[in-house]
Amino acid sequence: MTVNIGSSNEWQRTLSSTTVVVTDFYADWCGPCKMIAPTFESLSTKYTKPGKIAFCKVNVDNQQAIAQAHGVRAMPTFLIFKNGSVIETIQGANPPALTSAVEKAVKLASVTAPGASFQSPGRTLGAGSSSSGAPARRSGQTLGGQPWRFSPFHFFNAILTFFGLYFTSLFTFDPYKSAEQSTFNVNNPRAPPAPIELKGQKVGGQGGAPRPSGVRTLADLSR
Repeated sequence: MTVNIGSSNEWQRTLSSTTVVVTDFYADWCGPCKMIAPTFESLSTKYTKPGKIAFCKVNVDNQQAIAQAHGVRAMPTFLIFKNGSVIETIQGANPPALTSAVEKAVKLASVTAPGASFQSPGRTLGAGSSSSGAPARRSGQTLGGQPWRFSPFHFFNAILTFFGLYFTSLFTFDPYKSAEQSTFNVNNPRAPPAPIELKGQKVGGQGGAPRPSGVRTLADLSR
């Protein structure tokens, strides 16, 4: 929408609040001004963007101070401002020149400062707020904060369980029931291991004495 400037204060506010200002300095008695007016209005409708691009009309008879401040002596004169400074001047009713100048100015208005897209603070993937108390993920740790490491015991135990259930269900008439009752089923409660006879003494298992120091089993590999 085109803004008809009614005072010097309004003009200054427009220049200070808008990145690009395209201004038509005209007079009511000027024939060429009336001829190019539809082109100016069309560009205004197409490119006006609040705070970025504004199209203004200044009547040189009513706003002589503004026209004199910018050295306007011929009508129509089109001045294009960027951040309050004149970057382009088109004199006379020349629609192609006006259109080309406006299109260049529109591109200038859409250019952002270098690196502006990267000025927001970075965030760590999976990180929560400092007040949440959740442990941050570090190298070699899970999200729960517990250390993780590869366990050969767990690996071979998983392989053994898989093949145990596979062969148990393979050689039976009721595979599902056999797998369910198999000792390899991790959901099937197992009987406690029998104690080991070591030098005439039962060690480990239910009812057995604690293992003497220095004796290790396969389960110790996972610790």
